[in-house]
Amino acid sequence: MSRAGAFFSTFFSNFAMLIECIMAKKVLFINQEIIPYVPETEMSRMGKLLPEKTQSDGFEIRTFMPKWGNINERRGQLHEVIRLSGMNLIINDTDHPLIIKVASIPTSRIQVYFIDNDDYFMKRAAMTADDAGNEYADNGERAIFFARGVLETVKKLRWTPDVIHCQGWMSAVVPLYVKTAYHDEPSFANSKVVTSLFTSQLKGGLSDGFKQNVVFKSATAELLKGYNDKFDFMELGKLAVDFSDAVVQASADVNADLLQYAKGKDLPVMDYPGEDFGSAYSEFYKQIIQD
Repeated sequence: MSRAGAFFSTFFSNFAMLIECIMAKKVLFINQEIIPYVPETEMSRMGKLLPEKTQSDGFEIRTFMPKWGNINERRGQLHEVIRLSGMNLIINDTDHPLIIKVASIPTSRIQVYFIDNDDYFMKRAAMTADDAGNEYADNGERAIFFARGVLETVKKLRWTPDVIHCQGWMSAVVPLYVKTAYHDEPSFANSKVVTSLFTSQLKGGLSDGFKQNVVFKSATAELLKGYNDKFDFMELGKLAVDFSDAVVQASADVNADLLQYAKGKDLPVMDYPGEDFGSAYSEFYKQIIQD
């Protein structure tokens, strides 16, 4: 090949790579758990492995999780992102400062954003229940704070995800907000929401005020009339499914009633893909984006 031919071959190859990078679809992962920051469970493994596999398949990703009280900030090398922190979120008529921290998973260098707050996360020794196994009475408020904290931060990042994938009941409020309160925001106007179903993790219910506290902008009380006043794992799952564009059976052993509820909707539902799940999720994302 001539020198000119080699030049143009390299040029067009690099140009094609640039176009592919620009056109890369974006997936926002909103996770309840991610290893190595919290103990290993089926959900925390998925919180780490799924973004890794999705990124290796050519997607651009962002990953969020709560800054649980049992996370060792020094060992995990978390540090606060000042330019993203500082906003106050009003929940139950109280201002709650939003603190954003970030770290990179050592083995993959994937960056994780952490949603933090003194009252909701930093001062708790555990994740969702105290040492005696009693679930925190304000878990519902914590889920609301987490959902709004993630969405407000993504807005600040000026990032526009094609897919928003919610994993864990702590992210169950996100689909409602994306389709209502944040629907007109440029970052989310065209986003498709995917909810993963795992085994039940809530033993009891959320506080009686959850339905009132979740109301925000166009996420109105009218939209919540069809749900029980007492929210539990099933009711949270129904809320997430109702405002999602697609559902994933992320575990072989999920709540059968909730899975049946999802399959009764006019939604794409991906059955449990097994251990070799990477390509299955990527193809599912592509299908959802095209619909």
